[in-house]
Amino acid sequence: MTEPSPGAEAPDWADQMEQSVLDAAIARADELGWNSRLVRAACAAEGLSLGDQELLLPNGPRDLAALLSRRHDARTMAALGEIDAGSLKIRERIAHAVSARMEAGAETLPATRRCAGFLGLPPNADLGLSLAWETADNLWRWAGDTATDWNHYSKRVILSGILIPALTMRWFDGREPAEAFVARRIDNVMAFEKWKAGKDFHAPGRKLTEALARMRYGQRV
Repeated sequence: MTEPSPGAEAPDWADQMEQSVLDAAIARADELGWNSRLVRAACAAEGLSLGDQELLLPNGPRDLAALLSRRHDARTMAALGEIDAGSLKIRERIAHAVSARMEAGAETLPATRRCAGFLGLPPNADLGLSLAWETADNLWRWAGDTATDWNHYSKRVILSGILIPALTMRWFDGREPAEAFVARRIDNVMAFEKWKAGKDFHAPGRKLTEALARMRYGQRV
């Protein structure tokens, strides 16, 4: 075991155990599915009691799914760290980012498929959307987005809308159709952004304000 460097903070037991349980779950997911049975088996493999399991993963397979998604996010960011985002056009950055995220999940494909099926169930849709947003936020930050207005949110909504079907296609249909889908969607988004840039969406509000001002004050503003 590697000794921690002097002055380094000792790893948190819960964080370490979460990753160990996740490893055990990944090894068993294809056989057991993504469910409470998998959580029990993975925790038991790491020597945890039922009480420890409830403390570590109070939401059972939902917590396990979040751990897997965040591991994939971390691996994605590590891979993207080798790329100079500033040397790429924005569409190229997003294409690279989504591709890296797809391949990070493909490293544990059987478990990833099981987890995707679990997140696709209606009771877990809220978690799936939340994790997609989290991933989109990570990817946009790598791409250099610094927006703090409504664009911050709209970019993440749009990218989440690309990520969810793209990841699903990658897990179940393979890399080529998923990459082609991402390319088409990015083309569509860029075309929309170009169209939007020439529009003044605040004009109707301004006209209404001017009309109300004239009615009240009898003058043009």
